Amino acid sequence: MINETIEKFGYPDTLIREYRHWMLLLRPAQVTLGSMVLAAKSDATRLHQISPEAFSEQHEIISDVERLLDAHVAPQKINYLMLMMVDPHVHSHVIPRYEGSRQFAGLDFEDHGWPGPPDLGKAVKMEKTVARQIINAFQADLC
Repeated sequence: MINETIEKFGYPDTLIREYRHWMLLLRPAQVTLGSMVLAAKSDATRLHQISPEAFSEQHEIISDVERLLDAHVAPQKINYLMLMMVDPHVHSHVIPRYEGSRQFAGLDFEDHGWPGPPDLGKAVKMEKTVARQIINAFQADLC
């Protein structure tokens, strides 16, 4: 199922991997390099509404996410933010955190909020070609 929250985050162009109950998407506006959205494929608008199977599947997904970020970003921490203020369906923003900046495709991705909360207002809006390169790199490691 594709809900409006998944569509808002650029599906299908931003899809990294589809799971049984979740979509892992590259966040169109990169708060830090490798920022993603983990979105439930259901109509749930509150966390308790997702199925026990969806909760269980998160373990596999978080393992994939953290392995990808360790390999491509080398974050010092990873923040999982469940804000759901504008986009109604259950989803988390996955924000890798690091001191300084990381580089990819000739762009600098600085963590403007380090060491405090992530500064969502200073996200980098990338060209689609750069986003596609990040997605391709992540997908290659998920095979």
